[in-house]
Amino acid sequence: MASSGDMQIARTRRAAATEARRAQIASATIAVLAERGYAETTFEAICEHAGLSSKRLISYHFSTKEQLFEAVVRQVTTDAAAFMRPRLDAATGARAQLEAYIRANIAFVAAHPGHVRAIQQIVYNHVPVGGQENDAAIGRLTALFADGQRTGAFRPFDTELMGTALRSAIDVTADRVANGHDPDHCANELVHLFDRATRADPS
Repeated sequence: MASSGDMQIARTRRAAATEARRAQIASATIAVLAERGYAETTFEAICEHAGLSSKRLISYHFSTKEQLFEAVVRQVTTDAAAFMRPRLDAATGARAQLEAYIRANIAFVAAHPGHVRAIQQIVYNHVPVGGQENDAAIGRLTALFADGQRTGAFRPFDTELMGTALRSAIDVTADRVANGHDPDHCANELVHLFDRATRADPS
């Protein structure tokens, strides 16, 4: 008879295997969305790309395409956070953190254009996912701007409006970078624009 410890180990291994399979499917979906577009992102196409034997392996984890696309948005968000975190942690002070946020976002897009194209396919086809992640991103920017105002680094302004403007500017710029525009030039322009728009000393 298995001990409670053995049973816990078995449950942990099953959970890890399930999470790994879900991540594999989400990654394959990102690639298919980026390469083939929304209409051709079928369970069959995802199986082919992931090397899965049956689309039932997908429907076991995701009962609908909407659930799968929600997992795609979470995967892209997780990958972006992991990519950006070291750069953000290295920045000291509100203005440096703002610059790091912009540059890290654009660098991620340049390194992972397929992630951007996958999200664009989901958004352009009006799949109702991703709103919470966007709200969370704007919330983090709002907090950054509010902190900068408290420390005197930023001038008084509507922090939520500025956060929304920056997030929108990055999203538009991401499309340009994913389609071959120079990421350094794009990042430099955004940094200059939002530094001038937010800093306490306008000179």
